[in-house]
Amino acid sequence: MAEHGRRRWQLVLISSPLHGHMTPMLQLGSYLQSKGFSIIFAHSELNPPDPSNHPDFILLPLPDNLSGIGISSGINQFLKVLNENCRPHLEKHLIQMINTQKETSEKESIVIIYDSLMFFAGNLAGDLGLPSIILRSSCAAILPSYWIIPQLHQEGRFPVQDSFLQEMIPEFHPFRYKDLPFIGLPIQEVLDLIAMISPKTPASAYICNTLECLEQSTLTQIRHHYQVPIFTIGPLHKTSPTPSTSFLEEDTSCIPWLDKQSPKSVIYVSLGSLATIDAKIATEMAWGIANSNQPFIWVVRPGSVHGCDWIEFLPEDLVSEMKVRGMIVKWAPQKDVLAHSAVGGFWSHCGWNSTLESICEGIPMLCQPFSIDQMMNARYLSYVWKMGLEMVVERGEIKSAIRRVLVSKEGEEMRRRAMEIEEQVRVAVTHGGSSRNSMNDLVEFILSL
Repeated sequence: MAEHGRRRWQLVLISSPLHGHMTPMLQLGSYLQSKGFSIIFAHSELNPPDPSNHPDFILLPLPDNLSGIGISSGINQFLKVLNENCRPHLEKHLIQMINTQKETSEKESIVIIYDSLMFFAGNLAGDLGLPSIILRSSCAAILPSYWIIPQLHQEGRFPVQDSFLQEMIPEFHPFRYKDLPFIGLPIQEVLDLIAMISPKTPASAYICNTLECLEQSTLTQIRHHYQVPIFTIGPLHKTSPTPSTSFLEEDTSCIPWLDKQSPKSVIYVSLGSLATIDAKIATEMAWGIANSNQPFIWVVRPGSVHGCDWIEFLPEDLVSEMKVRGMIVKWAPQKDVLAHSAVGGFWSHCGWNSTLESICEGIPMLCQPFSIDQMMNARYLSYVWKMGLEMVVERGEIKSAIRRVLVSKEGEEMRRRAMEIEEQVRVAVTHGGSSRNSMNDLVEFILSL
């Protein structure tokens, strides 16, 4: 347990069960534990972490009683039930900690660090008089969207007509209306969601899994708005690597297969742990991949195609043809795949973790975003960082996009840009770099609470 003078610190980390949120919280916990802090890791019963990967954490399961309620039931309902059901057990545990502390002569500080989707933890910290810090596991740019969307709605500019979707939002450069999170959801549902996840008790600080060099202007805007410290400690998979946190079994057979491929020749296709598509779109993807004549690894998560267990929707002759040139797997060790010299492009849903992992390996991206911050990440990749292409999911367009990235002059330029950004990230995470300094500053800040 970290000690400063005669005071000790216990950090209570509260993670949501979504893979893209659980992973950075575990990585953050590992870093803070390495600095001597005692870590209590509170998590819902859905998608619990593997205790063997984190033997020094005190794991605290929170009964969630979801009873079959998932994201597919609607994000608002899922988060509402999750937060309501997880609160009582954590509240009881924290009160016990506080009472135990009163009975001893040792001074002890309890600090709450919570995932923004577990908003009950911030409310609970406020009720118990404990300092709280929010971990943002998405791009930092999603934070301004939470105050800009209600403002646009008040001014009659959101929801937006189709003819304005491609228009830039003047007060939210470089994003267009189509890049806003929650686009397509009923407006009241969006406003309710923003109100629900917005902190009722102001946080002492924000931790962002991003880098100064990637989102400088946005971070300036956020710091001005919140007037609290913003710690940019990303990418966490580089600054605080941990054992695999995958909820699915990884098919490692794709690595020896990659060893046999030419440098920068393979397109890696994975749409993440949550996205679902219909069989028609998945079939277009398959034909586009096949017609590109490039080697590939295509991750088709079981159940990710509506009404299908796996790839039975594909014609057998197409599957046979595809297997000559590539691999279709149920899940892949993504960081290892992206780090392989044979991989030349990544077709992705543009989740933030996937985006950072690709950036860190200098891999250009094909962008097929689905929801929340993914459209913003795709905009960054294609318009700001110029290392990505926006995808149209039609077999001819797919064939063209894959070949543009892997074998054209345009692809060479994208790869050059990606490698420049990779170098900036490498500098940021080394001694004296912005992310490494921010991690040190975070430790000092916690000790000051």
